[in-house]
Amino acid sequence: MRLGITFEDVLLVPKRSSIQSRKEVDLRSSLTKRITLNIPFITANMDTVTESRTAIAIAREGGIGIIHRFMSIEDEVREVEKVKRAEQFIIDDPYTIGPKATLGEALEVMHEKGVTSLMVVNTHRELQGILTRRDTHLESDLTKLVRELMTPREKLVTGKRGLSMAEAISLLRTHRLEKLPLVDPDGKLAGLITSRDIYQIKKHSLAAENDKGQLIVGAAIGIQKDWQTRARALLKAGADVLVLDVAHGHLEAVLKVIKQFKKTFIGSDIIAGNVATSEATADLIKAGADGIKVGVGPGSTCITRIVAGAGVPQLTAIFDCAKAAKTKIGCNVPLIADGGLRFTGDITKALAAGASTVMSGFIFSGTDETPGSTTLRNGQKYKIYRGMASLGAGLGRSARELRAEDEIDGLYAETAEGVEALVPYRGTLAEALRPFVGGLRSGMSYCGARTIAELHKKAEFIRITGASQRESGSHDVIKV
Repeated sequence: MRLGITFEDVLLVPKRSSIQSRKEVDLRSSLTKRITLNIPFITANMDTVTESRTAIAIAREGGIGIIHRFMSIEDEVREVEKVKRAEQFIIDDPYTIGPKATLGEALEVMHEKGVTSLMVVNTHRELQGILTRRDTHLESDLTKLVRELMTPREKLVTGKRGLSMAEAISLLRTHRLEKLPLVDPDGKLAGLITSRDIYQIKKHSLAAENDKGQLIVGAAIGIQKDWQTRARALLKAGADVLVLDVAHGHLEAVLKVIKQFKKTFIGSDIIAGNVATSEATADLIKAGADGIKVGVGPGSTCITRIVAGAGVPQLTAIFDCAKAAKTKIGCNVPLIADGGLRFTGDITKALAAGASTVMSGFIFSGTDETPGSTTLRNGQKYKIYRGMASLGAGLGRSARELRAEDEIDGLYAETAEGVEALVPYRGTLAEALRPFVGGLRSGMSYCGARTIAELHKKAEFIRITGASQRESGSHDVIKV
C-alpha cells in the first residue's frame, strides 16, 4: 500500500540562485497546448466563484476564469459575451438599434446587454447616430422614438476601420470623445472604439488577451444530452476554451465526449477532469484532452473523501499525473492543480510537482467580483462559498436546469459531497490575489527558477515530520 502526501507534508529545498529580485521571475505558463497565461491562476467553475465579473477581473491580472455551467445555455453565453466585450481595442459588432424603436425598447436592450449606449443603424446597417445615457437619463416618455433622442450622424466624429491605437487616441483626445464609431466607405457601421476600453488596455498591461485584444475566458460544460448544443453556443460566443466539468473524470462517458468534441469542434480546446491517477491522465490525453484538471477531494468545501472514501492526497496526485503526461511522447498536455491550496507556498509546491497552472475557488471566494451578496455576522462581512456537490448547490441547479438529463451528476441530489460555508469578505480579487502571486515569485526564487519550466526541472522536495510542520509556522510567541 502506497503512502499519499499533500502540501503540508513537504518543503522545497532552497537552491543556489542568481535571481536578485522577485520581479525577474517570469510567471507565464501554459493553460493548454495553444493558450498561455501571464500568471498561472484560474478561478474555479463554481457558482459562488466565477461568472463574468470574476472572469474579467482575473483575466485583467493575467489569468483566466471558467464560467460555471449551472445556468441555462443562454445565460452562460451571455456571461461569456460580457467578458469578451469588457475590454478590446475595437468592438467588431457593437450593439445596435433602429431609429424607429422607442426609448422603452432601447432601455430594455441596454439593460439586457449591460451597456449604456447603442449605435443607431438603418436596415442596411448604415450609421444613423448614437444613443447614450446622456440622451436618455432625464427622459421620462418611454414612447419617444430613438431618432428624436439620438445624436445624429452629421454631428458624430467617426473613424475608418484599420486605424491604429495612436490614431484612435488622438481623435478621442482632440474631440473629447468617449466613443468613436468606425464606418466603411459606404457609411455602414464597421466597429466601435471607446476611451474606456483603451484606458483598461493601458491600465492592465499583463491582461490575458486573445489576438483580437479581447480578454480570454473559459466556460464549463457537462456530459448531459445537450452538451454539444451548449459547447457550440459557447464557442460561437467567443469562449477560448471549454472545461468538461465532471467530479470523476475517469469515466467512459467522459472519454466519449472528448473524442466527439475533437471531431466536431476542430481547432477548439477542451480541458478534462477531475482525475487523480496516472492511468486517468493517460486515458484523457489519448482521447484528445488539451489540458487535465487534477484533484479529487482536496477542496476546502469538498467532502468526497469522507462521504465516498475515494481520492488521492493532492501532491501525490499531481506527481502521478505529471509523470503520465511527461512519459506520453509528444503530448505536452499541461496539468491544472485544482484544489487544496491553503497557503501561498502551496502554489509553488503544486507547480514544482508538475502542474502548469493552479485552479482555486477558496483563494478567490469572498471577493467583490464573485457572485452573491455580502452578509453580516457579529459585525464581520462574509460571502457564501459552497462546493458544487453540496446539497445547496444541487437544489439550486435543480431549479435552474433539467437535472434528469444529467444522470451522473444527479447522484449529488441524494448524497451531498460538498458543504456550504461562509468566508470572510476579502475586498477585490486583485487584492486577494496579490499575496499569492508574491508568494509564488518568492518560492521560485528560493528554488533558483526564473520560469515555471525551470521550476519543474530544479525543484527538490523533502518530506517533513509533524514537528517540522509546527516549526514552519510562528511559534513560542504571542501574535499581535
